[in-house]
Amino acid sequence: MFRKTAGKPATSGATMSVSTPVTVRPVSNSVPSIIAADMTVKGDLQSTGEVHVDGTVLGDVEVQVLVIAEHATVRGEIRADQVRVCGHVTGMIRARSVTLTATARMIGDVNHEVLAIEAGAYVEGQYRRITPAVEQAAPATTNPDYPAIAAQ
Repeated sequence: MFRKTAGKPATSGATMSVSTPVTVRPVSNSVPSIIAADMTVKGDLQSTGEVHVDGTVLGDVEVQVLVIAEHATVRGEIRADQVRVCGHVTGMIRARSVTLTATARMIGDVNHEVLAIEAGAYVEGQYRRITPAVEQAAPATTNPDYPAIAAQ
């Protein structure tokens, strides 16, 4: 199976062809970072990907996607694209999409575009819908009765 070719020395180790393409997986398909149930993080947490918290985070969290497990705790401000809370949060959430499951305990304000609260979730604080950047940049509505003025 493996033998030395006449006139050529045997090579050790693997080689890779220069023309081999390198595949970079997008963030959405990457493995999430996990804060285990027996772990406590003191300080701010940042990631460009997905983070699952099963333990405790004492500090601000800025990630793309955050999942807080049923027995997990986060104390601090959360900034993310998507947040799913099954455990305890004390602090503000700023996210495009926020889901509070039936086991969630949320104490603090929530700024969101999309909000889902399941029956049984404990919520305390102010909830504000934020408008997407596209809506904020849209021009004021024109008056259809005066099209000439609107065109100027």
